[in-house]
Amino acid sequence: MSGIILHDMKELPDMRKACHLSRDVLRYIEQFVVEGVSTNELDDICHEYIIEHGGTSAIFNYNEFPKSICTSVNHVICHGIPGPYKLKRGDIINIDVTVIIDGWHGDTSKTFLVGRCSKLAETLVRVTERALFVGIEAVRPFGYFGDIGAAIQKFVSRTGFSIVRDYCGHGIGKVFHADPLILHYDCHKKLEQILPGMFFTIEPMLNAGSYKSKTLNDGWTTVTVDRSLSAQFEHTIAVTEDSIEVLTL
Repeated sequence: MSGIILHDMKELPDMRKACHLSRDVLRYIEQFVVEGVSTNELDDICHEYIIEHGGTSAIFNYNEFPKSICTSVNHVICHGIPGPYKLKRGDIINIDVTVIIDGWHGDTSKTFLVGRCSKLAETLVRVTERALFVGIEAVRPFGYFGDIGAAIQKFVSRTGFSIVRDYCGHGIGKVFHADPLILHYDCHKKLEQILPGMFFTIEPMLNAGSYKSKTLNDGWTTVTVDRSLSAQFEHTIAVTEDSIEVLTL
């Protein structure tokens, strides 16, 4: 991680451009998230779309990650590597996209339902998306990053789901992963102050069972320890003098 970076608002249009492309990738890929498609095919489609629209994947070859997107299915929390697995009806899949345009990173993810899913899966996905927006609603210029995790945990604690603690949001811009770390649970501290010029992600991951995770031998794929379902949603945020902008909305 690098240190906290305060950006000049003149740089916001460039950051916005990258974020809009990552958002558009998720919009485009949704039509292909169907029963029978392989996660490799989803990766190929996203890769081609990114290149055709003037970007590159920030994930490809990042610390030797071999693909252009992350595809995390069912009990995979994050960093799933696309491969031959073909989606089945009832699966849930998070697709995580980060693109680079002119050096700027746009980062977003969404969990999709594949056909008719269980009530548990539907509820988990719905609650996780809402948790993201609860966190976003807690962001205020000159507020504190601790408010985000506190708000998310207050909301999630009423649902019976758990919040993954081993992964968090992060600063972003011309650097993929920068300080500060944005926790999605209540650490009972204010943490750093939220200042104009900050760009960062909020990306809560909720599990249907235990919050605990483990990483598989490939060094990337992170799963729930009890094989319970996991969902994630992510947006990139910019803070201005008097408001915020959800750049990947």
